[in-house]
Amino acid sequence: QVQLVESGGGLVQAGGSLTLSCVGSGRTFSNYAMGWFRQAPGKEREWVAVISRSGGTVQYADSVKGRFTISRDNAKNTVALQMKSLRPEDTAVYYCAASVDTVAHRNGRYKYWGQGTQVTVSS
Repeated sequence: QVQLVESGGGLVQAGGSLTLSCVGSGRTFSNYAMGWFRQAPGKEREWVAVISRSGGTVQYADSVKGRFTISRDNAKNTVALQMKSLRPEDTAVYYCAASVDTVAHRNGRYKYWGQGTQVTVSS
């Protein structure tokens, strides 16, 4: 029903910046709150950020607050994650996901997921 594709991952030096993008299918993209998650090898997937359907509400995990910015452009069916002051501990596969809930929340019902994009931060 909803297909998501992430892009923009890569290798970056500690302290550097990187912007990830997620493109969704369909004209109902704006019906979903969108979240970013990440997972490092051997670790559980963790929530990173979420943005409401209209983009008016955003929330971040404490570990990325002040460094990452989530945004969306519903006209283009995209959601982005701007990452600054990157640290080696930010290294992970990053996923975007669509929530079927009408509000933006870290514990929302994320039903649709992208394939992930690798972010590697060197020290």
